[in-house]
Amino acid sequence: MADLSTNYLGLKLKNPIIIASSTLVQNLQGVREAEQAGAGAVVIRSLFEEVIREKEAKSGELYSGHPEEYEYIMSELNLEYGANYYLELIENIKSQLTVPVIASINCTTPKLWINYAKRIEMAGADALELNLSLMPMDPGKSSLDIEQEFLNIIKVARENTKLPLAVKLGPYITSLSRFANQICGSGVRSLVLFNRFYQFDIDVEKNEIIGANWYSTPAEMSLSLRWISILYKHINCELCATTGIHDSLGVIKQILAGSTAVQLASTIYLNGFSIVNTILQELNHWMDKNSYNQLDDFRGKLSLSQQKNPEHYERLQYIKALTGIEKRK
Repeated sequence: MADLSTNYLGLKLKNPIIIASSTLVQNLQGVREAEQAGAGAVVIRSLFEEVIREKEAKSGELYSGHPEEYEYIMSELNLEYGANYYLELIENIKSQLTVPVIASINCTTPKLWINYAKRIEMAGADALELNLSLMPMDPGKSSLDIEQEFLNIIKVARENTKLPLAVKLGPYITSLSRFANQICGSGVRSLVLFNRFYQFDIDVEKNEIIGANWYSTPAEMSLSLRWISILYKHINCELCATTGIHDSLGVIKQILAGSTAVQLASTIYLNGFSIVNTILQELNHWMDKNSYNQLDDFRGKLSLSQQKNPEHYERLQYIKALTGIEKRK
């Protein structure tokens, strides 16, 4: 049997499979199923900054008085999955289960949620993942302005908790290599690539906006695979892959690219928690077949840092794809 263990966020995980922040792990039963399935860790469902704001508002501190705001937070963000419940969930998981618990905060500012970072630490979470959900829509803001907003949030989080910190990013970054270096120099231990934002579509019959593609597909893995390959050994951070990883093949590819761990969600919604055990068995079989004793034996083997021909990561491949021109032998 191969050794599937990996070190992530200062935690010794028995394997690299992490259940991503989702409704799959929003309660004790879900986390218990994840543990029984063999997951190496769980990122419990994100606590939204807006929910924390509303909790403060109910105490009379911050409520703006706008009924539309109150209704939105109550109905759309599901207030019963609130701040106090979140802390109790962490405490219950730590007292009843053994799977490592990574808390998650979905935030857009460095303001109202920060006290909860401290309380999450006190509740017993093993690490904290910041889900930075900033969509760069304002034409008045430059890329540097937006990146500074990210850095401000990270700085405040780092100053207010001793928990190992991961940052989950979306793909909308102008110069990801440079920005990743900045983030990793600010006390962040891991980058999670990439966040999958709400999928947008339009119903032309009803003339309304609707959601689309709730679950990822394996084709969506290509973006994180490329960037993890590029960033591995070029930044001082662990790399965790997410979005589009549905089977053992996806897990193997991401580790070959340089991932320390991978996060799964859609494949579990589609196939149940049993897919975790299937992936682990197939990963073990593949490692045995290729004479790999541990993940480090092949981690990053196909990253940019190991390649003599970097054009595989650059524009040349795009030209080949468009024209069909290949180098003549």
